[in-house]
Amino acid sequence: MYLNPRIIALYDHYTHAPLPRRVFLRRLARLAGGAAAAATALALLENAYADQVRRDDARLESGYLEYGGIRCYVARPKDTAGKLPAVVVIHENRGLNPHIEDVARRAALQGFAAVAPDLLWPQGGTPADEDKARGMIGALDRRPALANLVAVVDELAGSGKIGCIGFCWGGGLANQLAVNSERIAAAAPFYGEVPDVLDVPRIKARLLLHYAERDPRINTSVPVYEGALKAAGVQHAIHVYPGTDHAFHNDTAGARYSREAAELAWSRTMAFLKDALR
Repeated sequence: MYLNPRIIALYDHYTHAPLPRRVFLRRLARLAGGAAAAATALALLENAYADQVRRDDARLESGYLEYGGIRCYVARPKDTAGKLPAVVVIHENRGLNPHIEDVARRAALQGFAAVAPDLLWPQGGTPADEDKARGMIGALDRRPALANLVAVVDELAGSGKIGCIGFCWGGGLANQLAVNSERIAAAAPFYGEVPDVLDVPRIKARLLLHYAERDPRINTSVPVYEGALKAAGVQHAIHVYPGTDHAFHNDTAGARYSREAAELAWSRTMAFLKDALR
């Protein structure tokens, strides 16, 4: 089913701003042409979880550990001797949910020790209710969340080189982690908010930046960020994926998911991290 780009933009606004669900549904019905059409569109937009890598995949060891004082989901290849490069997987504004844990397992299958922190852990942990999780993220002060991430990275420091991946809200934090931790050797933010350009010279990591073509909320700041990266001599690459919307990598994101773009961005990210962390 074709979805009007205005409907996708409305859903993006709903998931990133304090817009009450009843208001969102009323506006959706107006755009879709009625309640029945709105229900069909909503089914195509909302998340439906389906793991690409099973939780009990025999090739992996996975579970929950505490790093930096917060609970993390960790996954690594089974029966591997010695240190592995670590990849911190930073969740979206829905918290540490099954999708992000699946992404961590995908990274582990590529030979990394993947660590996905629950940045809502100090508030009691990520709830199952996505709307509640989104509200908690919206109320979260990013400074302590960033401090928690830095603490996770510091505790992982003995394991070898460290990189990070972040998506949406977590993409912004991946950028911030590159600014605030010299232990980060490589960062791959997906459609994340950019840091203050005055902080860009502090970045020591290599960057691989992924953006959706139809994502003005994020993209308006990218040219200035790119200019600051060039001026500071930060090694980076930027990819904009044609015809895509925010959250295109998330295979549980319904109509916004683009399999072709997601697979290309993921293959680029894994090649980038393997080169930077080994």
